[in-house]
Amino acid sequence: MTDYRIALIPGDGIGREVTPAACAVLDAVGARHGIAFTYDEFDWSCARYRALGAMMPDDGLSRIRRHDAIFLGAVGDPSVPDHVSLWGLLIPIRRGFRQYVNLRPVKVFEGVESPVRRAVAGEVDLVVVRENVEGEYSEIGGRLGRGFPEEMAVQEAVFTRAGVTRVAGYAFSLAASRRNRLTSATKSNGIVHTLPFWDELVAEVGRSYPDVTWDAEHIDALCAKVVLDPARFDVIVASNLFGDILSDLTAAVAGSIGIAPAANINPEREFPSMFEPVHGSAPDIAGRGIANPLGAVWTAAMLLDHLGHPEAAKEIEQAMAAVLAKTPIRTPDLGGSATTEAFTKTILEFLGM
Repeated sequence: MTDYRIALIPGDGIGREVTPAACAVLDAVGARHGIAFTYDEFDWSCARYRALGAMMPDDGLSRIRRHDAIFLGAVGDPSVPDHVSLWGLLIPIRRGFRQYVNLRPVKVFEGVESPVRRAVAGEVDLVVVRENVEGEYSEIGGRLGRGFPEEMAVQEAVFTRAGVTRVAGYAFSLAASRRNRLTSATKSNGIVHTLPFWDELVAEVGRSYPDVTWDAEHIDALCAKVVLDPARFDVIVASNLFGDILSDLTAAVAGSIGIAPAANINPEREFPSMFEPVHGSAPDIAGRGIANPLGAVWTAAMLLDHLGHPEAAKEIEQAMAAVLAKTPIRTPDLGGSATTEAFTKTILEFLGM
């Protein structure tokens, strides 16, 4: 039996509703593969912020530093400004643990109707590799002249050779293990310093991967092409902001953001990596028990794969695909009326549990 300690942060909104689904699936598959999980739950959330004035304690990172992985349900609540909740929990973990790769796979599954006509099951299978710790989401900048007519805000984008090179290398390596196709998102025609620098470094890295066919697309044109012909894409590498936008766009192309998983990876494994569904806390449906658990379940599969259990991860993905292809069970975001609990139970049944 292989034992893992998971730092579990259900967080806010539907994060608290889908996290149990992910744990149930991990436990079920783990039992069959000789894997056991111990979950240490942390109450870090907007509720904690309202009560104590901080999303997590000052020594939060040290408390989860020795865990094998982190599973985060969601962050955000209307009662707390988004920049407060995000910069108080999610971003400090990403940066403190050097999780510089944000990995977001996207598939169109049989049984899920995409709003995009050319997004066909079995044909759309791509991954967005997002630079996760610098770029447009830097901490450099400030406000001046608050309350006066000349008030201003300055936000500096930061692109480093080390940061761009390492995420590009990860993306090219991933493309080489898939279909040898990579697209780099840029905007070097309008952003005259950082994005030409990005282009130069991606080209440098690309020369080490002669078998990978790659091109660069301006982000505005790329968004249009993802909608018009999503099957053409394999791996898309992008800066922090562009990757954030593209991963939500591609999830919508696949039929529902409720399905989409994500991983914040520290490739060197010096620190634990963090796994979180893309959908966020969804306060509009929180507490109703109708959240789609598939994003959290697929995220759990990514966690298993990262820990070195690809066959167990594959079983989860196969069960997800089978539920969607062979049953009418759907949560409201997919046009059905199933509850989170009922959907989770169906997934477990297809896992043979």
